[in-house]
Amino acid sequence: MSNPNIAILGATGVVGGEILKILEERNFPYNKIKFLASARSAGKEIKFKGETHTIVEATPEAFEGVNIVLASAGASTSKALVDEIIKKGAVLVDNSSAFRMEKDVPLVIAGVNDEDLKWHKGIVANPNCSTSQLMLPLYPLHKYGKIKRLIVSTYQSVSGAGKDAIDDLFEGTKAAVNKEEYHYKKFTTKPIAFNLIPQIDVFCENGYTKEEMKVVEETKKILHLADDTPISCTAVRVPVFISHSEDVRVELETEITPKQARKILSTAYGVTVIDNPEKSEYPTPIEAAGKDPVYVGRIRKDLALNNGLALWIVADNLRIGAALNTVRIAEKLVEMDLAKIPN
Repeated sequence: MSNPNIAILGATGVVGGEILKILEERNFPYNKIKFLASARSAGKEIKFKGETHTIVEATPEAFEGVNIVLASAGASTSKALVDEIIKKGAVLVDNSSAFRMEKDVPLVIAGVNDEDLKWHKGIVANPNCSTSQLMLPLYPLHKYGKIKRLIVSTYQSVSGAGKDAIDDLFEGTKAAVNKEEYHYKKFTTKPIAFNLIPQIDVFCENGYTKEEMKVVEETKKILHLADDTPISCTAVRVPVFISHSEDVRVELETEITPKQARKILSTAYGVTVIDNPEKSEYPTPIEAAGKDPVYVGRIRKDLALNNGLALWIVADNLRIGAALNTVRIAEKLVEMDLAKIPN
């Protein structure tokens, strides 16, 4: 089978840069590659695999001859270009929230629900970052005993909110230490330096934020859970640069012990167990940054739930939460012959 022609849409962004890094690390097999961004970035140069490439404006014509588009340019851009991308015969692997909950768009975590790729109609959605790292440990537990109830609290790093948020944490922390004034660009309501913010995205009518409801709805879609499966989430932004952490309480229909859970998770795809509390061995954001696995620790019986487990889950949100899963989906599309590949 010939290698695909690929395009990186949003190549100059934080996630776009991570996609390029992962494509190189994994030696993704491609025929031709294009680097696409907005008009203001067009003409600039970008380094990839030791070579200099010119960034091209993301116009409809730019997708001519492309088989797979790896997009991280935001929902509005994806919505504006999707029809032209599909018309040109390419598959859009989209990182934004634009298509995640559309019924005819598969929402995929590679290694969890690959079979859903078979019914794509030109778009494959990449889940929200906090959902992404949650799925890899939950999937094997769900296979073992079927999820009955799920409660998640997320502790999300600022990199999930983009470059301005990263700058805010760095500059805001310096200013706070030096007792200087700093005007926040992203965190304009509550400062992030030395603080926790229990709001990510806007509030919905039910009192939950959109970020929290993404975890609820996306989990049901990816794992094919019943609509009435009780799932609750609280999402908190924390003063950490990279890696999201999650406190997860899951109740299964089948009895399970922490020992059984460790055994299941220790052989699960994309998961690494670090769980020896007596020696202070458990995952933390710093240790997960720049790495591919989803790390799980603090595996114990939940005292409030029947057949319940408590888990601590940590992963690099820029990788498994966005770029790595995007590349893995592209790899699956090629492997399963679900992209239009030139002969």
